Amino acid sequence: MFSPYYAAMRRKGAADPTHHVAINLALYGVRGPSWCMTERGADALLQTETTLRIGPSQLAHQPDGSLLIRIDERAAPIPRRLVGQIRLTPRARFARAYGIDDSGRHHWTPLAPCATVSLDFARPGLAWSGHAYLDSNAGSAPLEADFTRWDWSRATLPDGGTIVLYDATRASGSRLALARHFHPDGTVTTLPMPPRATLPRGLWRMQRITHSETTARILHSYEDSPFYTRALVQTHLHGQPIQAVQESLSLTRFSQRWVQALLPYRMPR
Repeated sequence: MFSPYYAAMRRKGAADPTHHVAINLALYGVRGPSWCMTERGADALLQTETTLRIGPSQLAHQPDGSLLIRIDERAAPIPRRLVGQIRLTPRARFARAYGIDDSGRHHWTPLAPCATVSLDFARPGLAWSGHAYLDSNAGSAPLEADFTRWDWSRATLPDGGTIVLYDATRASGSRLALARHFHPDGTVTTLPMPPRATLPRGLWRMQRITHSETTARILHSYEDSPFYTRALVQTHLHGQPIQAVQESLSLTRFSQRWVQALLPYRMPR
């Protein structure tokens, strides 16, 4: 959805999204971040009921219910091989799709918000396991046509449950404020949205907002780009201090031509 090539084709008229497919992987660690998002055409795409293959990488549902992701990519803008596999195992599955815009053109589905993950990579050499989260965003229109920005976060609770906070400003000026507690047993609880907490701006001066019952602070900034940021934040939710992964996205900035001109350095084709 962030492809500058797809955006350029849309400006000329109808565009086929199958000609603009990519696997996006971001790895963070002591050796520094590694990022891949190489775009490929329809000839590199294979879809079946259980498998999605894009170029040399693929995602496949396994008989035991897990999702196995095999990665063989090259990072950008610093070229390095990323070779390994990721296995995500849901603790519970959720099928409800939430409409997040005014006209029903965009939906968010938290497929497995309570999950575990194991990672084993040969390049770079690393292996670990921990909590995981899997969702899906689908839409019949460009995001920038219906949203100006959104702020999102998810936090794993000690019992394995997950709290997701979704705060979006629509192009119409209306606001989505969604707070859900996903339990490991498959049930969902609606929560009141905690107060907004403003986080420090990064290098590109992107506004970053989260929600917390008390103050919040950034523990580590993972991504700091002109239109998108990701960070690990210390927050306070559900009556307890907890760490959360937080993302901020500005669709207003994303649609500007100077940002589109920068994207190919991170997303080659």
